[in-house]
Amino acid sequence: MAVDPAPNPHATAAEVEAAFNDPKLANVLYHDWEAGTYDEKWSISYDERCVDYATGRFRAVAGSSGWPYETAMELGCGTGFFLLNLMQGGVARTGFVTDLSPGMVEVALRNAACLGLDVSGRVADAERIPYDDDSFDLVVGHAVLHHIPDLPAAFREIRRVLKPGGRFVFAGEPTRIGDFYARRLGRATWWLTTRLTRLAPTWRRPQSELDESSRAAALEAVVDIHTFDPTDLETTARSAGMVDVGATTEEFTAALFGWPVRTFEAAVPREKLGFGWAMFAYRTWQRLSWLDDTILRKVLPRALFYNVMITGRKPS
Repeated sequence: MAVDPAPNPHATAAEVEAAFNDPKLANVLYHDWEAGTYDEKWSISYDERCVDYATGRFRAVAGSSGWPYETAMELGCGTGFFLLNLMQGGVARTGFVTDLSPGMVEVALRNAACLGLDVSGRVADAERIPYDDDSFDLVVGHAVLHHIPDLPAAFREIRRVLKPGGRFVFAGEPTRIGDFYARRLGRATWWLTTRLTRLAPTWRRPQSELDESSRAAALEAVVDIHTFDPTDLETTARSAGMVDVGATTEEFTAALFGWPVRTFEAAVPREKLGFGWAMFAYRTWQRLSWLDDTILRKVLPRALFYNVMITGRKPS
């Protein structure tokens, strides 16, 4: 489905200033701004690595029964990372992507076309989803709930567009405690890296790129509206009429490692890091995720972990 062309991805200072008082405008500006480079920034791909990651998150919170879902819609799709990789992993057959950002919908549809997936899309507000009642067997999202101003309204809309018995799965949402330590690690890493690279200019991104990243970060602080206590998030979903609701958390040591690494990668020229660095970062994150999942999850409170995932169903 065609979408409106993406607006200029580089927001003006006046637009950024206005966005500080308008979270939805901030979401559009920030995600349009990021659309063209988002996959590179977050090391997103549509190959075995990210297919395994996406289906692993889905399986961890919702299990493996009920696959494939005939129709699945991703809320706040970004570049399509979650849904497109779930479709490649056999979770769903036909996909629909929605996002408040026209730029993101455009990129998600382009990614789907390149992969040969049956996907259409619409620019959409999560609090007023532009689809009929009982439209989808599955609604998914990754790192989207924390951007939505009125979360209870969004969950009521998710319930409305789900078919009776349909499932929702959301992953990649920050916990309150996890967000506290991750952001501080990220800020400290940015401060240290940008100062140390002054001593080695070839390892420093051009100042214009660093300034652009800082302006984007200012918007990011506006669009990241919520952090979650897992129990409170379950209560929000149940209050919207969902049943069989359950949340689980992941990434503790993996987040303590991953946030400084991602921040460092954003501050230095990518060509300086190379494939060896990428494999080191990925393999280390994998090993720490294994530690978190198999050992630490059994002994630490779930609220300490960085990511919360949640699932539930619309009553049959």
